[in-house]
Amino acid sequence: MNKKQVIEMTEQYYMPVFGRYDIVLSHGEGPYVYDNEGKKYLDFLAGIAVNLLGHAHPKLVAAIAQQAGKIIHCSNIYYTEVQAMLVKKLAAVSGLDRVFLANSGAEANEGAIKLARKYAKTLNWNKVEIISAQHCFHGRTLATLTATAQPKYQEGLSPLPGGFKYVNYNDIEALKAAVSEKTCAILLEPIQGEGGVNMPDADYLKQVRTLCDEAGVVLILDEIQTGMGRTGTMFAYEQYGIVPDIVTIAKGLGGGVPIGAFLASNKVAAAFHHGDHGSTFGGNPLACAAANAVLTEIEDEGLLANAQQTGEYLRHALVKLQAKYPGIITEVRGKGLMLGAQLSMEGRDIVNSCLEAGIIINCTAGNVLRFVPPLIIKPVHVDEMIAVIDQVLAKIKVAV
Repeated sequence: MNKKQVIEMTEQYYMPVFGRYDIVLSHGEGPYVYDNEGKKYLDFLAGIAVNLLGHAHPKLVAAIAQQAGKIIHCSNIYYTEVQAMLVKKLAAVSGLDRVFLANSGAEANEGAIKLARKYAKTLNWNKVEIISAQHCFHGRTLATLTATAQPKYQEGLSPLPGGFKYVNYNDIEALKAAVSEKTCAILLEPIQGEGGVNMPDADYLKQVRTLCDEAGVVLILDEIQTGMGRTGTMFAYEQYGIVPDIVTIAKGLGGGVPIGAFLASNKVAAAFHHGDHGSTFGGNPLACAAANAVLTEIEDEGLLANAQQTGEYLRHALVKLQAKYPGIITEVRGKGLMLGAQLSMEGRDIVNSCLEAGIIINCTAGNVLRFVPPLIIKPVHVDEMIAVIDQVLAKIKVAV
């Protein structure tokens, strides 16, 4: 089919929930993707922080193909070697003890909420409330949508589940005031992704950890976007000197194959018994093979170090753009290869202009350009991307 046919067919039959760009992607290689008309794009979005190894990585492709030739799916009432290997690896890199494998970030957060409440009720039956932060994003199920403190995602979906309250992110005093004898858990992103790449103060998460310990509250960290090496360590919480009671991951875990997980300490995980949670597809052999390959390549290719080094290179390049266009870029923030450039205007036109020039970036929270490229990205790719943004911003400056 040609581009027009693909778009028309999709618009006729797919539910109208996505705002899409008028390109049809067909294949990719490394940090590049191509549309079905042969145009090449440098991908600094990576499927929204998903394609850690870029596109068509040979070892990931081989792992998926090999596993597909053996067994793609079986029920979790049976054991598989590939799943056993994955949960052991995840426990080892996280500092936590138990793993549940799901299909997505929303499912991982949903399971984390269930586990936190189940555990809290072993302490006090009235401990049911979960506190999350303004401008967070935790998923699209009803519970995770309710935990997401952004009304625009909740409109028309009432009644929403009860037992959630919100405080300002990075405000420890507000969090202390919100905690009560009913508080079951605090659910936070170490760095808020969809909210605009919002950073915590250096001691904020340590203070939250101390508060949870003192109040007997479960600390859940949503590392769906920050995890799997995106910020330069396997988990962002490592950089803040803490370990949560529960952590959720997804996105980059499968390198593009849908998989999510929540991990917990033995103490908290012991609240779950046979039948308390489950999944038909979660932890299937195909997804586990992909995740094992991703974890192996993160280590073998030194991608944590690359996220730190190339991330710093990208940060420096963005700061230089800020100095050149101070009326357009007002702040650069983030860690590793999760960076945001705060704008003084809406970012949609900048994203569109970059796309026309063969660069895929993203705007979140209306006016924050977000850069979450594959972890294989190199300085030469940063230079290619920055050159295009420079040209786009120069035209805006002239127009203004």
